[in-house]
Amino acid sequence: MRAAFLLAVLAAAATLLAGCGGAATPSPEAVVRAWSDAIDRNDNAAAGRLFAPGARVIQIDTRTLHSPAEAREWNDELPCGGTIVSLTRDGADVTAVFKLGDRPQHVCDGPGSEASAIFRVEHGKIVLWHQTPLPATPDQHAT
Repeated sequence: MRAAFLLAVLAAAATLLAGCGGAATPSPEAVVRAWSDAIDRNDNAAAGRLFAPGARVIQIDTRTLHSPAEAREWNDELPCGGTIVSLTRDGADVTAVFKLGDRPQHVCDGPGSEASAIFRVEHGKIVLWHQTPLPATPDQHAT
């Protein structure tokens, strides 16, 4: 009886230790998916928490997001959500292509069109969000 109790305590301790501090940093692709999911739910606070303090966003101009509150506000300004069409990773950078659509409490200005952004992710946080032209597809190179 005492041995069974000791084994149960040891098993519980091992389970607790396995869960402590062992959380892996999410992949850059997982961070991009989490951001997209948060935007699609209009959860701008969750989207904002994915940005590192000092993250830069580049659209028409460049802006630095100094805090989660600024990141939340910036995410709230985005008119569209979207379905991820493709993700391409190059080191810490992920190029995401989205098919745009409406999201709760917003009206998308280009529903059905595609848009692209480069996300640079470090230590599980977005440090750069850069809207870019759509990447070239192989058939666009044909002459």
